[in-house]
Amino acid sequence: MKPKKKKNSKITYVAIGVGALVIALVIFYYYSADQAKNRGEYFGNSLKNVQDDLKQTQTEFYSKKKMLEENSITKEEFLKYTATHIQNIQNVLKRYDGLVPPQSFASSLKLFKLSTQKQLESDQFLIDWIRTNDTSNKIRSDLLLQESFENEIAALDLFNKAKNRSN
Repeated sequence: MKPKKKKNSKITYVAIGVGALVIALVIFYYYSADQAKNRGEYFGNSLKNVQDDLKQTQTEFYSKKKMLEENSITKEEFLKYTATHIQNIQNVLKRYDGLVPPQSFASSLKLFKLSTQKQLESDQFLIDWIRTNDTSNKIRSDLLLQESFENEIAALDLFNKAKNRSN
């Protein structure tokens, strides 16, 4: 009978070891999932901050343009301001490069950045139109702004799809 007791205790130890391994794997899985969720939330918040700064910069730019149209500022004052505006947009573009998206959000980040690049180009053509009164610059500006808008909508769609998949 003694050998049987030894065999039962081996089985007990193996069962305890397997149980501990299963528990460790479950903890690791949930920890990894939680970490992925945290990385996703951090990325989302960082992207929102970049987008908010872009929106603020664009709002200020179009406010200055409206002031120019209402003759509240001179053309020279507006053109002087535009150098700051272009620099602000370029700084926003650089911030996209600092974002580290989870894989499922990478394509939306590329589209957000492309949208901002198109917006910058549009603004540059708009500024050239104001400077030179060459309507071809205004037309090009409008086309680029439309492309920017389309890229932004596509980016938002991809972002929301990725977000819904991760929930």
